[in-house]
Amino acid sequence: MKVLGGKTENGIVVGNTYDKYASKNPIVQRLMRCFELNMDELVQKADPKSIHEVGCGEGYWTLRWIEKGLLARGCDFSTLAIDCAIKEAALRGLATEAFNVKSIYELTEGKDSADLIVCCEVLEHLEYPSKALKALQDVTHNHLILSVPREPLWCLLNLARGKYFKKFGNTPGHIQQWTKASFLSLVSEFFDVLDVRSPIPWTIMLCSKKVMKH
Repeated sequence: MKVLGGKTENGIVVGNTYDKYASKNPIVQRLMRCFELNMDELVQKADPKSIHEVGCGEGYWTLRWIEKGLLARGCDFSTLAIDCAIKEAALRGLATEAFNVKSIYELTEGKDSADLIVCCEVLEHLEYPSKALKALQDVTHNHLILSVPREPLWCLLNLARGKYFKKFGNTPGHIQQWTKASFLSLVSEFFDVLDVRSPIPWTIMLCSKKVMKH
C-alpha cells in the first residue's frame, strides 16, 4: 500500500515516513513480524466488538482488521493520510466510509467511542500527549492499545542504519521520546495498564479504563 513518505501538512509530518510494513530489508521484516504478532495478540486479548483506530495514517491496521471481518474504522487529522486510506480501501473493495478526518484532540464521547480504541505510533508526534490521553480516556469503552517508539533504542537503530544523523537518529516528526518506564508512568495516570510488550524497538500496552477508588 502507498505511504506518504515524509510529506507534511500544515507544517507537520504526516503518515509514515518509511514503509516499514513493505520493507525488503530482512532485519526490518523480522522486527515488523514481531510487532504485528504482539499487536494481533493484544487485539485478540481485548476481544473487541468494535475498533476505532485514532491516528490511523494511511490505514494499514484498520484495513487489516476490516479484511479479518472486524467492525473497524479509523480517523486521522491529516487529509492526505485519510485520502490514501480511502483510495486503498476502494482498491480492495472495502468500505471507504470507514475513514474520516478528525484530530485526536477533537474526539467526542459516543460518536467516536468504541469497545477498543487503538492509538499506534501517534503520541510521539504530539505536542500535548497528556491532553491526547485524556481525549482517549473519554472515548474508550473497555480497552485501549497504545504503541510508541522505545527510546533511546529507536534513535540508536536509526543511526545504525545510517538515518537522521543530523537529528541524532530521531525520526522526522517525532517530538516526544519515552523509555518504557517513563511511558508506563505517563499512561498509568489515565488508564490501568493490563499488559506491556517490548518488541524491539517499541513499547506496546493494552490498557483498560481506570477504576476509580473511593
